[in-house]
Amino acid sequence: MMIVTVGDREAPLFADDANWDTAQAVLLDAELADGLPVVVPTSARLAAMLGRRDAAESFGFMPPLFGELTAEAVTYCCVLAGCRPAEFPVVLQAALATLQPEFNLLGIQTTTGTPTVAMLAHGPAAEALGMNAGTNCLGPGNRANACIGRALRLVLTNVGGARPLVGDMATMGQPAKYGMAFAEGTHPWADPLHVRRGLDGSAVTVIGLSGTIEVLPEAGASTPEQVLRPALTAMQGGREAGSGGRRREPGEQFLLLPPEMADVIAQAGWSLAEAQSFLWRESGSDYPIARAPADIHIIITGGAGVKMTCLVPWAGGTLCVTRRLADT
Repeated sequence: MMIVTVGDREAPLFADDANWDTAQAVLLDAELADGLPVVVPTSARLAAMLGRRDAAESFGFMPPLFGELTAEAVTYCCVLAGCRPAEFPVVLQAALATLQPEFNLLGIQTTTGTPTVAMLAHGPAAEALGMNAGTNCLGPGNRANACIGRALRLVLTNVGGARPLVGDMATMGQPAKYGMAFAEGTHPWADPLHVRRGLDGSAVTVIGLSGTIEVLPEAGASTPEQVLRPALTAMQGGREAGSGGRRREPGEQFLLLPPEMADVIAQAGWSLAEAQSFLWRESGSDYPIARAPADIHIIITGGAGVKMTCLVPWAGGTLCVTRRLADT
């Protein structure tokens, strides 16, 4: 059995004819799996995923145990998760985004709270890979969303060392810690998030996510105010619930807006900036919901229907990070 290095530990490569049950048991015992069945890593699968990249290329060290983030380590996690080779760059760029200081990965990985890393893909690459930005975009059924999100989580666990009772001390955790990745949709009302942040083409954004809140507009939902007021209530509630009565420094907010609700706001003649300003202003100048109106990130995604989703950022302190991604 060949051995490669993933984070702070040795990781096996199995023969092509290895017994599936045996391989699953070995990987689970080595704490390289996440509890679900994984694709058996073989030399052939690793080589196909790696392509012409240098396996030893290092991109830094990932907390909390500061395993080395190498191309080989990311490749191994992508194989385990069932990714296709074209998905490797998405996972790598998302992993690199988590290393930026403002993201506070050490805090996210080690807290007793619930946060995980959610990944949002933007632009032509997400479409080329078949990522879901429509109906049930946060749920099951899309291979690319599921495998990319799971691969990133395995990198955080296997390279970063955020294993339960080792680096990850979560009291309960949350289901999205198995992986969460989805794509941003398009709508004439607003530029995609990465374009607002000065990037063109394709990109990935990582978000330190404590959970989600389903939000319904007010009855009728014929005005922007009727759409946005319930979202503000959810943002304020999520912040208060995660703060234990303490007043936190304002950071960011994330509202996933389905196209039908974007239509309502657009038909009223409101711009994106006006919607953001409304939410920020209505939250009160004494304790605003975000640092500035532009830090209320309204992201159009999802399918038919009026129900929105607030992504609750970790109250411990984190800011999302966006990185450019080559179009596929």
